[in-house]
Amino acid sequence: MKIFTYILIFLALALIVFNITILDFDHLFEGDSVVGLIGIAASFCAIFILLIFRMSKMIEEKTKDR
Repeated sequence: MKIFTYILIFLALALIVFNITILDFDHLFEGDSVVGLIGIAASFCAIFILLIFRMSKMIEEKTKDR
């Protein structure tokens, strides 16, 4: 499960990089730039959720050992 979450975090980072290439900084809130901004925000949310999941698994393992 640990490797799977790291793979998903890597894919989310790759999506952030891809969506940054879509952005048109002259017209940031028009056309494809809006799609890029939404994609960047969604990828950051996915990363945060995966990190929270990873932390909860670490806490679960530590409490299980007691």
